[in-house]
Amino acid sequence: MRVAVIGGTGLVGRHTVGALRAKGHEPVVVSRGTGVDVTTGAGLADALDGVAAVVDVVSNESTDRVAAEQFFATETENLLVAEQRAGVGHHVLLSIVGIDRVEGNAHYAGKRVQEAMVTDGAIPWTIVAATEFFDFAGKVVDWTRTDAGAVVPPLLVQPVAVADVADLLAEVAVRKPLGRVVEIAGPETHDLVDMARRTLTARGDEVRLIARWQDSPFGVEMAGDVRLPGDDAHIAGTTFETWLEAQRG
Repeated sequence: MRVAVIGGTGLVGRHTVGALRAKGHEPVVVSRGTGVDVTTGAGLADALDGVAAVVDVVSNESTDRVAAEQFFATETENLLVAEQRAGVGHHVLLSIVGIDRVEGNAHYAGKRVQEAMVTDGAIPWTIVAATEFFDFAGKVVDWTRTDAGAVVPPLLVQPVAVADVADLLAEVAVRKPLGRVVEIAGPETHDLVDMARRTLTARGDEVRLIARWQDSPFGVEMAGDVRLPGDDAHIAGTTFETWLEAQRG
């Protein structure tokens, strides 16, 4: 099957392209690097020619809510219109577990807009909602790092390997649209502060960790089990320790 991967040169996109190839399918890499701009629609018609399914893994790092909502609304509208014209039969969206339970996060607000457009659109769809990736704790350290240390909130998460998410995306894309959200998470729950400590150890990086919500990128509305998947989530096999071993290597 010919499957377009939107954002196919990014972290998740590269893994998804590889997973599709490994399963014997023909991935079409769609990115600015391949001459396609989903924010303007330039190049989309040619990129989707002969494509049976689209996997959208494009991300946006804006911390401004309006900007995030506008970005996801624009790229999703362009995609859905181009897909309808090209006769695409399945739109697969990568989203995030629990975004409807967190109001203050700009990125989550943008993803909610995107999910609503996909579910209300004319293209049959499946949404794959993932928990945080294993490298998330290290990113939080990098975001908050100062001479005094790094602020990491005591967030309870059930992180997952990027490769496992990509494998599920590839598997879902070549099947019939489900018209529902499929959650995926890793096999274990972790405290983000402990994840950060173990990640820094694997890196050989010495940073003082400050465990608190204040001055962190996230609010206390994310405390408790807010970031955990539901009981029917797909549980991937790769553990955080396995991922850490690869970082040490």
